[in-house]
Amino acid sequence: MSIRLGDIAPDFTAETTEGTINFHEWLGNSWGVLFSHPADFTPVCTTELGAVAKLRSEFDKRNVKVVAISADPLESHNRWIGDINETQKTVVNYPLIADPEFKVANLYGMIHPNVTDKFTVRSVFVIGPDKKVKLTITYPASTGRNFDEILRVIDSLQLTASYSVATPANWKQGEDVIITAAVKDEDIAAKFPKGHTRVKPYLRTTPQPNL
Repeated sequence: MSIRLGDIAPDFTAETTEGTINFHEWLGNSWGVLFSHPADFTPVCTTELGAVAKLRSEFDKRNVKVVAISADPLESHNRWIGDINETQKTVVNYPLIADPEFKVANLYGMIHPNVTDKFTVRSVFVIGPDKKVKLTITYPASTGRNFDEILRVIDSLQLTASYSVATPANWKQGEDVIITAAVKDEDIAAKFPKGHTRVKPYLRTTPQPNL
């Protein structure tokens, strides 16, 4: 099964290190990040889980709930969390889904077709409050995920959901944004009172409107 942008994120009930969750109910009106791991006690994933724990306050600021998933049982997860806390000098402060029967992995198309069943694809899904998938990224096993980039994309998604703008290449919070083509020139002043720059007829920029 392939998850496409705009699809409703599949709902599920699963055991986690913080108890049983019903995914859509657990998300509530929050944004969500679901990120997968092939197995417990893997080196790159150990650093990733630690990195996310350290960024928890940044996710909270954006009304984002994070949850990880690995195709190992709960007992293994709890032992692994001890290692993560020790080696990454942090405390894992979000749930880790136990998925030994690959139920969630199959729902989200995480099983890699060309290797062993155990090898779930290292995917990231960003899900909006409407339960629709807003972003998918898949990484190779050898490359640790950049969660600063995921936060950057969430900033863009939340901004562009509320205003008729898009974000340019390498955009960061506080920088100018692009006015979408749907906004006519004559309507810009009312919609974007901070002013705008007309670089080309199709490229018009304005200061970030929500700051």
